[in-house]
Amino acid sequence: MHGPAGRRTEITHSASEGVRRRVWSALWVTLLLAILGFLVIYPVFMLLLGALTDTNPVVDGFSLSHLSITNFLTVLANPNVAEALRNTLIACGGGTLIAVVIGLLFSWIVVRTNTPFKGFIAAASILPLFAPPLVAGVAWAILGSPKTGLINTMFKWIGLDWRVDLYSLTGLVFVFGIYYAPYVYMFTSSALRNMDPSLEEAAEISGASAFATLFSVTFPLIMPAIVSGMLLSFIVMLGIYGIPAVLGAPTNLAVLTTYIFKLTNWSPPLYNTAAAVAIILMVVTGGLVFLQQKVLSGRSYTTVAGKAFRPRSLDLGRWRWFTFGLGIVYLVIVVVLPSLALIVAAFRKFMFIRDAASLFDMRQYSLMHFNSIFDNPLTMRSIYNAVEVGVITAVVGGALAFAIGYTIHRTQVTGRRWIDLISTVPVAIPGLVVGVAYLWAWIGVPGGLYGTIWILALAFIARFMPDTVKALSTSFLQIHRELEEAAWVCGKGMLGTIRTIVLPLARPGVIASMTLLFVLAIRELGSSLFLYTSNTMVMSVLLLDYYEGGNIGKTAAFSIVQTILLGVLIGGANWLSRGAAQGSVARTG
Repeated sequence: MHGPAGRRTEITHSASEGVRRRVWSALWVTLLLAILGFLVIYPVFMLLLGALTDTNPVVDGFSLSHLSITNFLTVLANPNVAEALRNTLIACGGGTLIAVVIGLLFSWIVVRTNTPFKGFIAAASILPLFAPPLVAGVAWAILGSPKTGLINTMFKWIGLDWRVDLYSLTGLVFVFGIYYAPYVYMFTSSALRNMDPSLEEAAEISGASAFATLFSVTFPLIMPAIVSGMLLSFIVMLGIYGIPAVLGAPTNLAVLTTYIFKLTNWSPPLYNTAAAVAIILMVVTGGLVFLQQKVLSGRSYTTVAGKAFRPRSLDLGRWRWFTFGLGIVYLVIVVVLPSLALIVAAFRKFMFIRDAASLFDMRQYSLMHFNSIFDNPLTMRSIYNAVEVGVITAVVGGALAFAIGYTIHRTQVTGRRWIDLISTVPVAIPGLVVGVAYLWAWIGVPGGLYGTIWILALAFIARFMPDTVKALSTSFLQIHRELEEAAWVCGKGMLGTIRTIVLPLARPGVIASMTLLFVLAIRELGSSLFLYTSNTMVMSVLLLDYYEGGNIGKTAAFSIVQTILLGVLIGGANWLSRGAAQGSVARTG
């Protein structure tokens, strides 16, 4: 076996092994591309087809006849769409401006000043990320209603002739701004930590004041991070449905997301028009995501030096207690006030509050709203459905993300770039558009997925795939290739290496990603609105249903139930992942 014949045998065996690996690799890549095509490409294609035809998928089925851009022309000429687009741009633009001011201010306070209790301020700066948008909207509706809002009641009690009306475009801008400031904070605080302080010191040695240095050196140097955070917050606001649905409904204030849902609820439903508006929203979002990627891939952090340094801490003197006070005020506005509003509305028998004495009259409080929601069979069914969808999404989505992440980051197979590209596409698709796309893909298919729990789970898997793959990628990149190579030398195959080496080492990241998927699936509203039926209603949809039914007490009580459930899950996710899930929860809003 050691002569020429033996070498020929070894060469033949190696060639055969190489062919077998290439065949298996091709089959594996084909399988992943087929799954991604089923989850992402097919629904988006059907959405585009729906926007280009005039057929009703329920009545007429699908047809390739009469393809035209008439729906797009009709939509673009529709004054209601123009008004919804104008409201969307104002709400998201104004909200982004407020978010940039708040995010930039707190990142500077935390990273570059000697403000006391900076850890507390840093935690307060990201707390809004964990509030579901719908719950935040409900809380501020209770606080800022022009007639019965708690803020106006308090103003009246203390004799101030001020009125707050959050059922307006201004209210939408305010709530968007305070709840999405953490996106800017996360980008800018990271950039400030990585910036060499010698550049600022050089400016001050040249005679520039601290204020001039801040605006002429510090902020310009982290401008790519500011722009990136600004674009991300704008993108997330663009796809949010819950807050505009709650604050805009009483005054018929429509943005693009609420307008799309309204189109599918008219009689007869205007599915084609909704598909055309959804495509426009998706294109705008996709363009902004592309712009953000370009900003991040440019000369964003060229100020980071190769040598070690510590961020400079500016001595604010007595002003440091003022900056600490700003952190307290922000915490009160985004956490304490909304939480108190939900608690008052949930436990109060009737929301009419005549004066402050009535507010503190304990005889007006009871558990009647909690009893009412738990007496409703729909409540328990919605919780059960939400948990079932969450479990399916977590298990199936986690396994798929693991397979995609491993293929992209740990192999050199041909086609992995396409897998990476297609699995990233949903990052540019708002949840509401994912719901419309899955509606178009499955509503006309008899015996298909529509009307089942599975269509919700598959939509959530597609929607959150980029976040899950990104979260898992960090775990994969931390595992050195030498460990896998050692397993191969010892005779382990690919599956054996994954089972004995990769999976145990990446287990914290895998568990955290699956828990994260579970949490995101439970709080998702936009996709659920188009895909649920009476048998598959989930918690977020029932919560919106309570609000639209005008029962604020039930809405607040169910919001507290959902918040407690999510709080426990997010706490568990953070504990398991040691904070790794935080960034992903943030992006999805």
